Amino acid sequence: MPVITLDYKDLEKLTGTDRKTIISHIPMIGADVERVENDHVDIEFFPSRPDLYSVEGTARAMRGFLGIEKGLCEYEVRPYSVEIYKDVEIDKIRPVLGCAVVRNVKFTSSSIKSLMDLQEDLHWAIGRNRKKVSIGVHDMAHIRPPFKYQAVDPDYRFVPLDFSEPMSMREILKKHPKGVKFAHLVEGLPKYPLITDVDGNVLSFPPIINGTLTRVHEGTTDLFIDVTGLSDAVYTALIIVATALAERGGCIEFVRIINADGTEQLTPDMSPEIRKVTSEEVLDLLGIDISPEYIAQMLERMRFGAKVQENGIIEVQVPRYRADILDNSDLIEDIAIAYGYKNITPVLPMNATIGTQHYISLERGYIRTIMVGLGYTEVMPFTLTSEKVHFEWMCRPVTDDVTYVMHPISEDQTMVRTTLLPNLMEILSLNQHRELPQRIFEVGEVVVNDKNSLHLAAVSIHANANFTEIRELFDAIMREKQMVYEIVKSEDSAFLEGRRADVLVNGNKVGVLGELNPQVLVNFGLAQPVVGFEIKLF
Repeated sequence: MPVITLDYKDLEKLTGTDRKTIISHIPMIGADVERVENDHVDIEFFPSRPDLYSVEGTARAMRGFLGIEKGLCEYEVRPYSVEIYKDVEIDKIRPVLGCAVVRNVKFTSSSIKSLMDLQEDLHWAIGRNRKKVSIGVHDMAHIRPPFKYQAVDPDYRFVPLDFSEPMSMREILKKHPKGVKFAHLVEGLPKYPLITDVDGNVLSFPPIINGTLTRVHEGTTDLFIDVTGLSDAVYTALIIVATALAERGGCIEFVRIINADGTEQLTPDMSPEIRKVTSEEVLDLLGIDISPEYIAQMLERMRFGAKVQENGIIEVQVPRYRADILDNSDLIEDIAIAYGYKNITPVLPMNATIGTQHYISLERGYIRTIMVGLGYTEVMPFTLTSEKVHFEWMCRPVTDDVTYVMHPISEDQTMVRTTLLPNLMEILSLNQHRELPQRIFEVGEVVVNDKNSLHLAAVSIHANANFTEIRELFDAIMREKQMVYEIVKSEDSAFLEGRRADVLVNGNKVGVLGELNPQVLVNFGLAQPVVGFEIKLF
């Protein structure tokens, strides 16, 4: 989770109260205080609240929570004076564009740092490390609209940020630190995205680097913000950045985006989303019976607009920067935060039951006892993984039985695992500094075709690891479980041909074992042979 540095002077000025009050109340809105220093505090916020990733966003939330302000924070958006044209070819490369102009901003060194930190944190939290969303912030002093968002030849030259000489876009990807880091995002494209002004000056090469001409400094007053990407998350990031600048007195202006087909769009769209919630829903989820009027007060404390209608239903205005509000349960969570979890009285269940261990828990315990007795150490990796690790690195084809994460916060956690072995291989990769042999196992759940299954997997790494070792281990486990099984030829490409086998029970395949494919070892950066097995238990 991101750790945000909040400067005390900025925080106190924007919040309107003292640092002690702020620090003592921040944990109540769902954050952890990491470090309290002489001039700043470091706060860890949840990935679901990117609107809090800056001193401006935190101050806005705290003003409501502390009762200094209440209700929806409304930002005036002035008529557009800037236009940007989209090239027809850009729709095939990086099609979604959102822009804004913010004028009359007064920068200090700390506020510039806050803006740059917010930009990078949003790249991580919303942008999947710039793939899904990338943000450019530009000083307008040396550029002239209208601007153009286009696809250009990779040999196009300009001076990138932090360099003094022109470079082609190909050279930037090989020589500029940002280019090297993010080159994979445009790899294989025949043309690259570029934003230029009417005179051909380069604003941005998204999602890689800005031009040096538009660098932001303490004398900057007027800003042009471009956000490009692959989804509507672009608009959320744009609004978070624009409203953060507005908190410092900036004046937001629309930008007119003119598409290649002649259609037009004004961004940013700051109109709130309208939702309706009832006191019955709150009672059902929280177990507290409070009036619609009190619910509205709690919502206003969390910086929503809220009005009780004649029928008792609360109409809620959700600000566009609150990307975490997906349904009414999210609103009710904020009601609970404003109400105070400590104020919710615990109630014992009305019915009494006699607890017993679930049969799956008994099986887990039994398996753990066997594996530890055989000299293996238990590990507990994440259940979320990625296609790259789960399939590509394991040299296995992508299957159609995968459950994907709808709104992943990281490229490393986009799906729920269907097997355990890739996770164990990752752990071996991360522990190469430890002495060999390493023998680890996991008894854990996987999700296949939206259904949970309990699997057991184990791996062993050392110079003499071979098929005989893993077969003997597997025979010992199955003997302890008193299970009859059959070993047959396997086609699993994760294992070495001729040294792999499928496990059948009652004629059905339930597992696989063998020596891992050398290419798999290379993919995980391992330099020693690895043997392993995986079997379905339930």
